[in-house]
Formats: sequence, structure tokens, C-alpha cells
Amino acid sequence: GEEHYNCISALHKSMRGSDENASLYWLARMLEGGEDPLYVARRLVRFASEDIGLADPLALTQAVAAYQGCHFIGMPECEVILAQCVVYFARAPKSIEVYRAYNNVKECLRMHTGPLPPVPLHLRNAPTRLMKNLGYGKGYKYNPMYKEPVEQDYLPEELKGIDFFKERKT
Repeated sequence: GEEHYNCISALHKSMRGSDENASLYWLARMLEGGEDPLYVARRLVRFASEDIGLADPLALTQAVAAYQGCHFIGMPECEVILAQCVVYFARAPKSIEVYRAYNNVKECLRMHTGPLPPVPLHLRNAPTRLMKNLGYGKGYKYNPMYKEPVEQDYLPEELKGIDFFKERKT
């Protein structure tokens, strides 16, 4: 019932708050109450990107490994895998930078009126002669061929200069 959602919320917020003791408590309460360990593991995968993000990019690897471990061995043996992951997440630095930036992109798309801007020609693949003749891929600079980063636009013209990491497009 509702307690299912209350407990996962408490676990999530305890990890976000870096409280490893409370995180273990809520995890154990869920698992000992019969919660599906794969449900908890899926929520940990989401938490790894939503709340830890780039502050510790290995968090996502930890979460996926925990999910796979739970899938392979099941309860009760997988409880320690989830416990390790929960403590790791509680102790990890937190960053919502990517989560916030992606939400800014989604808002930009939702608020856009009219047709979405086309992909710039230089960013399009040109697998056919016709496409090459139409200018697809023309002027594209393949970064790995250069020692330094190249100057090149990757967004449509009407979005030039926008930084989804710093602002919200309204």
C-alpha cells in the first residue's frame, strides 16, 4: 500500500541527506517486509544519476552491478549487495547538475512553438551521393583528427549560445 511508497521515499531522502544509518534502516525495513529487491535496485540505478550524477560517475556502475547481483542471486543473499550500494550512495558526494540540465532541455522542447529546428547540415550523415550533393556533412570537423578542440556549432542556429547547465529557457 502507501507504506511501500513512504519507505522508498524515506530511503531515497536518507541517501540524499548522506545519512548512512537511516539509509540502511529503510532498506532493511523494505527487504525484511518482503519488498522485491529488484524494485529497490531499479530505484538505486535512478538515484545514481539523479542525485549523485557527475559528482561520482562510478555510482551508476555500482547501481547496475547491484541490480545484476540481485538478479543473479536473489534474496536473502542479495541483501548485502543492496546494503553496500545504499551506504556507498549515502556517503557519495551529490550533484544534480545533469538532472537539472536535462530538465532544462525538456522544458525548452515543450515551450518551443512551431516545428523544431532542423539538424544543421554539417552534423548530418551523408550515406548517399544525393545527400552529399545536398550538403549533408559538408564542413564537419572530426574532432579526433585535431590536437585541440575545434570551433564548431552543434546546436541549431536559433539555440546558439544557450547553456542548459546555466539557464532555463522559457
